[in-house]
Amino acid sequence: MARNLLKSGLFADVVVWNRSSAKCEELVKEGAKTAATPAEVVKQCDITFAVLADPSAALEVVFGAHGVLEGMSASKGYVDMSTVDESTSQKIAEAITAKGGRFLEAPVSGSKQPAINGQLIILAAGDQGLFEEALPAFSKMGKKSLFLGAVGAGARMKLVVNSVMGCMMGTLCEGMSLADKAGLAQGDLLEVLGLGAMACPMFAQKGPTIQAHNYPAAFPLKHQQKDLRLALELGEKLGQPLPQAAAANAKYVEAMDLGHGDSDFAAVHEAICKK
Repeated sequence: MARNLLKSGLFADVVVWNRSSAKCEELVKEGAKTAATPAEVVKQCDITFAVLADPSAALEVVFGAHGVLEGMSASKGYVDMSTVDESTSQKIAEAITAKGGRFLEAPVSGSKQPAINGQLIILAAGDQGLFEEALPAFSKMGKKSLFLGAVGAGARMKLVVNSVMGCMMGTLCEGMSLADKAGLAQGDLLEVLGLGAMACPMFAQKGPTIQAHNYPAAFPLKHQQKDLRLALELGEKLGQPLPQAAAANAKYVEAMDLGHGDSDFAAVHEAICKK
C-alpha cells in the first residue's frame, strides 16, 4: 500500500514507520522517508495511514510512548485501516478528536495480491471531509472506496465481510475433504464449482493450495481467526446468533493449535481433513 503511494508520484513525501524497522528498508530505497516513532510520522504528515495487526497493536501505536497522540495536533488526519472491533475504533477516534485531529476508520477487504495491485476495497467511516481528502491516496491503494457513515460502521462491515469469508473457506475445505474421502478428484470438484452459481475467485485461487497442502500466507490464518472472534463478539452484543461462524471459528482455533497460525487461512483445511 505504501509502495503504491510512492509509485503514484502524487505526494511530495511518503513517511514510513513500522514496529519492525527492517520492513521499512526497501521502501526507503524506493524514495520513502523513515521516522523513528509514530509521533514523528504524524508530525511530518497531514494525513497518517495506519495498518496494524489487531486491536492491541492499534491501541499501542496510538496511546503508547511516542505514539500517534504525541504528534497529533489540530486539523491533522488519522486514518486507521486496521481490522479492529468497533469499541477499539471508537476509543481511538475519541482520543484523536480530543487533540483537535480528524479520524477516519478505513479497514480494507482484500489480501496480499490485491494490496500489491492497488485493488483493495476500502470501507471508510468517520470524518467525511477527511475521507474526501484521502480519496487520492485511496485511489492508488484500492479499486473502490465506500463511505459508510459514522465511526464504527467500517469496523462492523469489515467483520461481517470476513465472517462470511471465513465460513466460505471452511465450507470449501470440508467439500474438498469430503470429495477426497468419497474417491473423487478434488480438481473435478473445483471445476464443477467454477462452472456454476458458486463460482468465485477465492475458490479458484485457494483450491490448488488446498490440494497441495501448501499455504503461503496471503492472509494469515491467525488474522482470520481474530476476525471471526470479533464478529462473534459483535453478534453476541447485537443478539444475532452466528452458528456457522462459531463452528468455523472452532476449526480455525484448531488449525492454530496445529501450528498453522502464520500460514494462509486456507490452512484451516489441515484441521478439517485430519484422519
